Amino acid sequence: MIKKFVSVISAIIVLLCVFTACNGNTDMGETGGSSGVSESVKEIRYLNFKPEIAEVYDEIAAEYEAETGVRLVVETAASGTYESTLTARMATSEAPTLFQINGPIGYTSWAEYCADLSGTELYKHLKDKSLAVTSEGKVYGIPYVVEGYGIIYNAKILDAYFALPEKATEYKSADEITSFAALKAVVEDMQKNKEKLGIQGVFAATSLKTGEDWRWQTHLMNIPLSIEFQDKGIDLTGEDYKTIDFTYSDNFKNIFDLYINNSTTDKKQLGTLDVTSSMAEFALGKCAMVQNGNWGASQILGVSGNTVSAEDIKFLPVYTGIPGEENMGICIGTENFICINAKASEAEQKAAADFLYWLFSSEKGKKFVTEKLGFISPFDTFDESETPDDPLAREVVRWMNMDNIKNIPWNFTVFPSVHYKDKYGAALLKYAQGAMTWDEVKKIAVEEWKSEFGV
Repeated sequence: MIKKFVSVISAIIVLLCVFTACNGNTDMGETGGSSGVSESVKEIRYLNFKPEIAEVYDEIAAEYEAETGVRLVVETAASGTYESTLTARMATSEAPTLFQINGPIGYTSWAEYCADLSGTELYKHLKDKSLAVTSEGKVYGIPYVVEGYGIIYNAKILDAYFALPEKATEYKSADEITSFAALKAVVEDMQKNKEKLGIQGVFAATSLKTGEDWRWQTHLMNIPLSIEFQDKGIDLTGEDYKTIDFTYSDNFKNIFDLYINNSTTDKKQLGTLDVTSSMAEFALGKCAMVQNGNWGASQILGVSGNTVSAEDIKFLPVYTGIPGEENMGICIGTENFICINAKASEAEQKAAADFLYWLFSSEKGKKFVTEKLGFISPFDTFDESETPDDPLAREVVRWMNMDNIKNIPWNFTVFPSVHYKDKYGAALLKYAQGAMTWDEVKKIAVEEWKSEFGV
């Protein structure tokens, strides 16, 4: 009887242990970084996308292991081989716990490997939840670095315009430009006063040379299409983005016309110009505005003979006349989304979530992010002082932190192939040169998009 009693007690204890383990704090929704590192996992693996920051991740791994005892094994894919390397590694025992996708299209390829990150601490601290890769209410990719683009302007030249006694507008500062109507009025009047302002044109040359037109056929096109996708409630991980109406084509035309009619260069010559030349015009003070992203700061400040000081380099949204644009900001997004391998154990997934939260919330981790990785962080664990030392990076953060402003997401990750972009860019050049009507440009944009996706 005693033996039977002991056996029963032992069985109960075992069951209690199993029950406790099964109902312990392994759910990323309950932990994900807020309660420390999982004690049961001593190693997590990360497949890094960027070779240029591989050495920084080695430093991060050493610091993290010293602090937590968890080893971060970082493998870096060679340039241009990330997808093939990820495919090869996922089929082995050394599959990464952490990997990345480039957006909704990348998610469709790796959906079965993407764990739901909705409950993680990192996601809770994402400032703009709309930036995440989601599907059916769940979060599968979190942006870990963002960039932004808009109309870069030289505040010194704009201030000189606002001080002109004979200016034809009533605007007194760039802060009052919150619509296309305001932008158009200021730009056209500045163009009339270009000699007094010491510039050759308001905008830098609209580079429409093949291969140099991505600012228009991709970045500018993103604005009307992002709003169209939002209006239609399109899930970018589905199929509905494969046809477009180009609802806001007239708005694209509004800003494109403003660029090419008020620039340093005759619009019939735009097919010979590149982005570097355009940025140099801005750096040398030949113009007051240029559409580009925060990566352009180094191009401006690094130009020999640069006349623009860092404190005068600012961003305006690309206003086009779309309803409600007074509350729209610049275009902020990324093609870098972190994912946790759903095939890994729950303990490994939790350990990966803990590491991510440490990197983007601890003092040591944040220092790596801003000072060595040079990332603009999308998380509210960073304040404005914790930003890369770059005037346009600071501008991106400023726009991210504005109240009642909705920045425009980067949706050009769903755009068709380079062939489509080149064909659309060529149509824009023909329009600028007077060889094609805008209706013809719109027809190409819509029909070629549909054809590319085989719809």
